Amino acid sequence: MIRTASPADIPVIHALVRELAEYEKAPEEARASEEQLREALFGERPAAFAHMALDDESGEPVGFALWFLNFSTWRGAHGIYLEDLYVRPSARGGGHGRALLTELARICVERGYERLEWSVLDWNRPAIGFYEALGARPQDEWTVYRLTDGALTALGSGH
Repeated sequence: MIRTASPADIPVIHALVRELAEYEKAPEEARASEEQLREALFGERPAAFAHMALDDESGEPVGFALWFLNFSTWRGAHGIYLEDLYVRPSARGGGHGRALLTELARICVERGYERLEWSVLDWNRPAIGFYEALGARPQDEWTVYRLTDGALTALGSGH
């Protein structure tokens, strides 16, 4: 079962983000607080959105998808950028990841969004196989660049 996240889900979303960071071998990178997530998802101007995957029997959250809108100048339309998709190891293989992606694809179709995009670590073969089985294709001609921390501060302050 998939449902839209609510403010009561913030503690579990925070825990799932930390679990994802552990899985991706970068726990020190997951610095977001519950309050930051609450503001981003449910503040005065939400900038991100989330859906929860629930265990069929207990109804407890076992995974989540956190996403935001992007825009394609080439297509002249919005799309969804999936920032995080995570299902707890004990619940994998139960269709939760597919159900989360199906819900995001449904939102795209319903709202006229023309893309559903995300990044995956190149060593995460199980995820790559799962995504390709759904029909997703890698964008190998693109390389992601990122400014953070000191480099972002330096550029943003004109140095």
